[in-house]
Order: sequence, then structure tokens, then C-alpha cells
Amino acid sequence: MSGRDLRLDFFRGLSLFCIFIDHIPENVLAHFTLHSIAFCDAAEVFIFISGYTAALVYGQSLRRNGRLLSVAQIYRRVWQLYVAHIFLFVIFTAEVSYTLIALRNPIYAEELRVGDFLIAPHIAVVHALVLDFQPPFLDILPLYIVLLGSFPLILLALERHPLLPAVLSAILYGLAYTRGWTLHTYPDHRAWFFNPLTWQFLFVIGASLGHLRARGHPPLRPPRWAAWPAMAIAGAIAAISLTWMAHWFYDPFPALFEQLWYLTLDKSNLAPLRLVSIFALALATLHLVAPEAGFLGSRWARPVVLCGQNSLYIFCFGIVLSLLGHFALSQFYPGALMQVAVNVVGFALMVALAALLQWYKTASRRPRASSAAQPAASE
Repeated sequence: MSGRDLRLDFFRGLSLFCIFIDHIPENVLAHFTLHSIAFCDAAEVFIFISGYTAALVYGQSLRRNGRLLSVAQIYRRVWQLYVAHIFLFVIFTAEVSYTLIALRNPIYAEELRVGDFLIAPHIAVVHALVLDFQPPFLDILPLYIVLLGSFPLILLALERHPLLPAVLSAILYGLAYTRGWTLHTYPDHRAWFFNPLTWQFLFVIGASLGHLRARGHPPLRPPRWAAWPAMAIAGAIAAISLTWMAHWFYDPFPALFEQLWYLTLDKSNLAPLRLVSIFALALATLHLVAPEAGFLGSRWARPVVLCGQNSLYIFCFGIVLSLLGHFALSQFYPGALMQVAVNVVGFALMVALAALLQWYKTASRRPRASSAAQPAASE
């Protein structure tokens, strides 16, 4: 199999930047992220690529190491995600609690839904440990933990027949979406913001495609009969979405097919139009961006690629930064200069962390000089 497909890293890195932007309320840049030209947003991109890379990595491991070790590797990653989520939860509640005391603004307790934690932290922590206490910003990692926790079954089903998981997943998606099946959170029994019973379909489709690559197929390039309709659909969706954004900025501007807007709002259950949008966008992107595209290795794309290659750390760091940015804009000064500063500083810190992590990885793999010299001395 040829080298790493940088498209995955680049677009995952872009999605992390979009998540950071979208998590800052009243951030003007949020009007120019993916959801402004599509019926989906960065969350769909992140889950789709996560499914693809999971099947690619653990499908290869299954062939090299067998079932037992590959399943153990999957649950090792699940444990890493779980620890990251709990660590992020602790930092999140500490940030909000300190801000409530220091800034004396009780609105944050209601807005960020940590009031119940402050009233009964011993109970809230237990619910956080079982993933059903999910304040804002902390709802996508529990989804990913559940999806990856069920991934051994998906992987084994893919080995039996490449279409079996997709068929079963589509049936579950249809039943969950039409019958309202979901999981519920503490303390008010509201539904999970990302319903695992519907979002699993996007993850499984990504995994099905990644499994083909793990079995030795070349990097995905859709045939023209699929690519051209996908580009047409993605273009039409972009045109409609742009009229909605223009209508938001300038009310007299007509919003095309405004009724569709209400059909795309159900992000929690992954509305069908959101699926159409992400699949069309994925096919169009795979057709237009080849694995060997020159810009993927360029200097300007390198920071984005690095963030995509260290996605878990950058995602968690981005959540912390977006919360700090929210406090800075809402408490001190929400003007254009402060927004520019918050976004630029956030991007710079995310890239700096990614570069540091990549340096550490490279340095750790490099053999030590003393080790390299030792065989020569013994000769």
C-alpha cells in the first residue's frame, strides 16, 4: 500500500478549525465555515473521516496481527478517548466555575449547563463518568467513544461481507430516525445532542470505504458517473445555502427554498438532507482533489495537515480555547478587533501545539546516536 493519504489529514484539520470557530457564539467567522455552503458542518466531516481512518488502521492491523490484538488496539484507543473526555470535562467545569466566581456572571451556569454540577458535583461526576452528563462543547467525544466501542463488531462484519454493516446500519438509522430512538442525558433527560443510533450510519459508511483501502484498493477516486451528479448536488446546495446567509445579512435578499432550512435543522438525529449534503460533498472532493495533489504538501497546508494528524489533542485544546474565546468576547469586548484577535490567537496556538506534538513524535522515533554507534564499536 502506498504512503499516507494527506487528504484525510488536511480535511480533518480543516474540520477542527471549523469546530473551534463554530463553538464561539457570535463569532463572525462562523458565517463562513462549512455550514454556510452546505446542509452539514464540520461534525459530519469529522465523523465520516473518523470512520474511514478507523477501518483503514484497524483493518490493516486485523490482517497483520489477527483479531485479538486488533480488538485490543481498538479498545486501547477507546480508553484514550475516554480519558481525554474526562480530562476535558474537568478543565471545562473548572473554567466555567472560576469564571462564575471571578466575573460574577451567573448566566454562564445556565448557558453552559453546569448549574447541576455546582449544586451536586458528587452526582454529576458519576454521570459524567458514564457519559450521560454532557454540557455544551462536550458532546461529540461521547459519540465517538460509543461508535469506536462498537467498531469491533463493524470490522468483523466488514470482513464477512463489505456491504453487510452498511445495510444493517441503514436499517438502524431509519428506525431510530422515524421512531425517535435515542439515548438521554443527566439531569433533565434530554436526548443526546449527537444521537449515536443515527450518527452511526455516517461512521459506518466511512468505515466501509476505509475497509476497501485496507484491503489494498487504491485511494478513492469516484467514477465520473457518480462524481458529476455529486458536484451538481453540492453546487446546488451551496447556492441555496449562500442565499440563506445573504438573507441573514440583508433581510430583503430572498432565501431560496427557505422551507428546506427547517428540514436540515435536526442535527441531533442527522437529518437525511444532511446526509445527502455530506455524501455529495465527499464525492465531489474525492473527484477534485487527487491523493497526489500538490497543495497537500505545500508549506501553507502543512499547519492544517499537522492538526489533522494530531486530531484528538487539537480537538480537546480547541474546545478549551473556544470556551476562553467565548468568555473574552462576551465579558470584555465583542468588537471586530477582539474577534480577529481571538480567532488568530486560537489558530496559532492550535498549530503550535500540533507542531510540538509532531516534533516529539519524530524525535521519539529517531534512533539515539549512542545506540547507532554501539554496533560499530562492538565490531
